[in-house]
Amino acid sequence: MSRILVTGGTGKTGRRLAARLRADGTALRVASRAPNGAADGVVFDWNAPETWDGALDGVTAAYLVAPARGGDPAQAMIGFVQAAMARGMGRFVLLSASLLSAGGPGMGQVHQWLHDNAPQWAVIRPSWFMQNFSEGQHLATIRDEDAVYSAAQDGRVPFLDAEDIARVAQILLTRAKAPNADFILTGPRAISYDDVARSLSAAAGRPIAHRRVGADALAARHRAAGLPELVAQILAMMDTAIAGGAEDRVTEAVAALTGHPPADFDSFARANAAVWRN
Repeated sequence: MSRILVTGGTGKTGRRLAARLRADGTALRVASRAPNGAADGVVFDWNAPETWDGALDGVTAAYLVAPARGGDPAQAMIGFVQAAMARGMGRFVLLSASLLSAGGPGMGQVHQWLHDNAPQWAVIRPSWFMQNFSEGQHLATIRDEDAVYSAAQDGRVPFLDAEDIARVAQILLTRAKAPNADFILTGPRAISYDDVARSLSAAAGRPIAHRRVGADALAARHRAAGLPELVAQILAMMDTAIAGGAEDRVTEAVAALTGHPPADFDSFARANAAVWRN
């Protein structure tokens, strides 16, 4: 019987993917530094190879999510995939990012390695998560300051629901054959942070403002919120790229792979209104 390994199994996409696999009766193993006592959970750390065997035992496919903190994840992730392939695992689905192509930094290196070496693989490259506003870096400022801070200016982003990412990952992990391709995933429309603020205001029932700041100021805010220096700088630089139009695109990949259109931001905001009530 096949068993799927979900790394980052308690994160934004991993826990949603795990729930879908469980609902379908698919055997799985949830790998995380803190699996929270889940019956199908296992302690796993990309940078601790002694935890790899327990994660790999009996699995046939893996969902690969880079560690949220630390430096370049490529070396550890490629080493893990090599160890998995040595044990006979044949399929890998990597969570990357829309702006990272094969051969680029970080996950781009893992993407290229899978392309060159893995028997069955897929790379999903989502745009920014809607859940950044309900679970991530924007939640506290929306709830406590009635504000979203960005260095994106008027740049637009096709924000994507993590549930849609989980749907895509499930299909790519369980379909009869992997596509050996990458997919840029987006929501149904590209919107600005001003549009985001209007949608959040309508859902929360009070004014939520978009506060425009420079990249350095945004990085400083991220550091003050506890993010490591490298992560803070990368997030700020990505906002600068958004300001230049790097994310202003929409693809049909979610609908093509799942048969359903991706969720719209207004619907997401209405469904999550309670989390922004201060």
